[in-house]
Amino acid sequence: MLITLLGTATSQGIPVIGCDCEACTSLDPHDNRLRCSALISHKDTNVIIDVGPDFRQQMLRAGVNKLDAVVITHEHNDHIIGLDDLRPFIFRNRKPMRIYAEARVITEIRRRFDYAFLENSYPGAPSFELIGIEPNQKLQIDDIELLPLRVHHGNLPILGFKIGKLCYFTDTNFIPEHTAKQLYDLDYLIIDALRNKPHHSHNTIEEAIEKINAIKPNKGGYLIHMSHLLGPVQKWSKSLPSTIYPAYDGIQFEL
Repeated sequence: MLITLLGTATSQGIPVIGCDCEACTSLDPHDNRLRCSALISHKDTNVIIDVGPDFRQQMLRAGVNKLDAVVITHEHNDHIIGLDDLRPFIFRNRKPMRIYAEARVITEIRRRFDYAFLENSYPGAPSFELIGIEPNQKLQIDDIELLPLRVHHGNLPILGFKIGKLCYFTDTNFIPEHTAKQLYDLDYLIIDALRNKPHHSHNTIEEAIEKINAIKPNKGGYLIHMSHLLGPVQKWSKSLPSTIYPAYDGIQFEL
């Protein structure tokens, strides 16, 4: 199984429009980040976690020509607003795209993409099969098994996903105890680390380090959802512990 991080930035991406800070003007490709998304590939199955505004670019950049399903962490725009760009896969598959999400998120998808659910939708409109999921209930999508886990994005309960010995947590600053108990013997923990200054719904770098150190993944912790406010990655990452790494767009994990 292969997991590819298609994007590792916060909701504005890096570079940020109109910003001339060191990170946004950096020539290091590791400082050029699209919005957070991950691709899970196993045998003949491809599943993506979150479909944000950079989805089209991410698919073209990664050379993905087959997609079987989508799982959604939560309903914020930088995680679902690219759903319309699923159309090429829908047309190629000749059936609605399966989208797995919590009931609250499904309601929001129906509201924002109401034209996809009309009885007589216009030719060329996307078509979605919305499938409800819940935390701690295993999800089998063809060749891929995932376990949705509850985490919190400030006051908003969202989902992280455990895939084999890897766990993916974007947009979170709190891992409940009942979720933490399921994170034993991980190889990789991929987790939100927005910036150094405290935030009401995201981890700081220090908070992310504390969580990784508590969970002790065997092969290391990787930071995602990073802001340009951290500066160029080659500067701020020097202070990270030896088992914690800044993730970057295109990094892959083999399980």
